[in-house]
Amino acid sequence: MNMKNWVNNVFTSPKTLAVPIMTHPGIEMIGKDVIDAVQSGDIHAQAIIALNNKYPADASTVIMDLTVEVEAFGAKIEFNVDEVPSVIGSLVSNMAEVEALQIPDITAGRVPEYLKANAIVAKHITDKPVFGGAIGPFSLAGRLYDMTEIMIAMYIEPETVEMLLQKSTQFIKKYIKAMKETGVSGVIIAEPAAGLLSNDDAINYSSKYIKEIVDELQDDSFIIVMHNCGNTGHCTESMVYTGAKALHFGNKIDMVAALEQTPDDIVVMGNLDPVEIFKQSTADVVATATKELLEKTAKYKNFVISTGCDIPPAIPEENIAAFYKQVTAME
Repeated sequence: MNMKNWVNNVFTSPKTLAVPIMTHPGIEMIGKDVIDAVQSGDIHAQAIIALNNKYPADASTVIMDLTVEVEAFGAKIEFNVDEVPSVIGSLVSNMAEVEALQIPDITAGRVPEYLKANAIVAKHITDKPVFGGAIGPFSLAGRLYDMTEIMIAMYIEPETVEMLLQKSTQFIKKYIKAMKETGVSGVIIAEPAAGLLSNDDAINYSSKYIKEIVDELQDDSFIIVMHNCGNTGHCTESMVYTGAKALHFGNKIDMVAALEQTPDDIVVMGNLDPVEIFKQSTADVVATATKELLEKTAKYKNFVISTGCDIPPAIPEENIAAFYKQVTAME
């Protein structure tokens, strides 16, 4: 797919495009559990295709699972039936261990299953973009080293952190390159841990590494979407620095402020609360929140309405329907 044309359509379309990050409702639609989809590329793909057949999103997304790359390095992962997997403990804790850490092949862990899901979906959904998913370098390094420990190490062992970030980036780049070869139209790089940093530190410990990935892999047929749901408004500049063609913001930020701080030739996506609004509220509240966000952002031609993060399991179907109904009503 020509993503340059899709991006131009965002800017010129008389309506606001809608791309919620939503996969879990599809898993439920096909009668499977989260644990099934995160371990089987076939089931994962079936869920995305089922969602696409039911709802009129302007792009499809895969599951935002930030444990896939961590597991590939050798970390222990805990699986639960109805929850996204989680990382158990840390894998490295000092320079010697980071030096010894091997950059895994894309055949490691569940990486092949996620690539399979991307390939199947890209083959079936050809009238709109399909976005794969990957963790960001700092978030990956933090999960390998322990998030608290890496925040300390940035100041007392910066060389260790830098080496770990370089290895993390090399693997992520390798993974995204393989993802690109499946035929998907782009990737959402999720870097929530960068939201813990100041803008300058986010550039030095996250954005410059993502920029390396963007510079090598982003082109007219494949775009990078930079996601940082930890940004409350303090590090938007660092997100722009990456060169990603699209930025995706979480529900903690003021969407208008984010739009004002982002050049108008970059797609800006966000940011309805996936839990408080989509999961815990009524359909009327979802409709009202959607309407208010569309009204506030109406003058920004580069805006795409989305969720602030991946929608969790067990979302009422009527809430999803209310979102799309309101988007359509505002056309």
